[in-house]
Amino acid sequence: MPRDSSPMEPAYGHGWIRCALASAVAVVNSSRDFSSMSGPQLIAAKSLACFLAHPYNPKIVLLNDCSINSVRIIPCVQSGFRSKITPATRRRTWLKFQGTLGDTHQDGKAGGQGRTALPAIQAALRTETGKGWLTISPPLLYAFLLLIGPILVIFANSFWTQDYLTIDRTFTLANYKAALSEPIYRDLLLRSLQVSVSVSIVTVVLAFPVAWFVSFRGGRYKGLWLFIITVPFWSGYLLRILSWKVILGYNGVINTGLLHLGIINEPLDTLLYNTTAVIITLAHSWAAFAILPLFVSLEKIDRTLLEAAADLGDGPVRRFMRITLPLAMPGIIAALMIVMIPTVGDYVTPKLVGGKDGVMIANAIQVQFGKAANWPLGAALAVSTMVIVAVVSGAMVLLLLGFRRLMK
Repeated sequence: MPRDSSPMEPAYGHGWIRCALASAVAVVNSSRDFSSMSGPQLIAAKSLACFLAHPYNPKIVLLNDCSINSVRIIPCVQSGFRSKITPATRRRTWLKFQGTLGDTHQDGKAGGQGRTALPAIQAALRTETGKGWLTISPPLLYAFLLLIGPILVIFANSFWTQDYLTIDRTFTLANYKAALSEPIYRDLLLRSLQVSVSVSIVTVVLAFPVAWFVSFRGGRYKGLWLFIITVPFWSGYLLRILSWKVILGYNGVINTGLLHLGIINEPLDTLLYNTTAVIITLAHSWAAFAILPLFVSLEKIDRTLLEAAADLGDGPVRRFMRITLPLAMPGIIAALMIVMIPTVGDYVTPKLVGGKDGVMIANAIQVQFGKAANWPLGAALAVSTMVIVAVVSGAMVLLLLGFRRLMK
């Protein structure tokens, strides 16, 4: 075994460390079982264990790269360099070294993997990735129980039938047949998709200029502008809907203003209780949720690209179409999805400002779970709506991505 040319230093000195580490490497490369070690090999392995157990090592850095057949332990001695090996590092290093050497069963076969499985899991949980999973596990469990759990219950109910207060758990597809074939439910679903897509497009079209202004012209007041945008949403959702009912009403703000200006002779009765009123109210209610992702997407655009395009002769419209709009497409897609998906399931707004012409599929689902007391049919309507909305959303995303490629 090669030794240092200098005399052996005291315990945990440079020469002892090099000797122990070099011996340990030779041990691992030649044998995988402590019981087969003898003499200098066993002393070297035990010395490595003592070295790892020592709380401080003033002048080395220990690096491990363990595999099934070899251990590479590289000492790094630098003048004036000091480092502390924490207990977690020492234990993790020794577990890797011990797991590599392994144990033996009585029949001579390697059996250390079974006994080192638990320490390996513990070592994995001490890594940054393991700590991350441990950190998000409580909210992940919470989300599974309170979000995915109810969806699974609804999905199961959709295959059952109900006779007044009795649930028949016999598997059937009759609820889906009624949800997709009866004209009333089909028409409500088509109207809901039309309203939600219209609301998402109107909201994004109106929100994009606001987000662009805050991002490109906000300067040091960007935070203040975002604060002002969110102020109207401090009030309750129901209060905002009722406010629009006052604005669009027969004797509301718009009709009163038009009468005073002499534009109309009598109040208009077409402003409220229709699909248009639902679209206007929902577009305002979800405006901030569209502005924020658009703003974030616009903030990520490299301004030097616009300057380079201007230097090459591109005008404002051409710069917007070739640079700003394609690079802001992730924010546009996010805003469309954030607005479209929840508006399909909104039943409060259609009920308050929609009237009989603004009823949507969510109102029918609410009736089935409420007055009609037919949970299986309501569950089938809900599941059908989720699936169709997911398909429409995916189609819109693919369409926008294709449009983005055409603009490049």
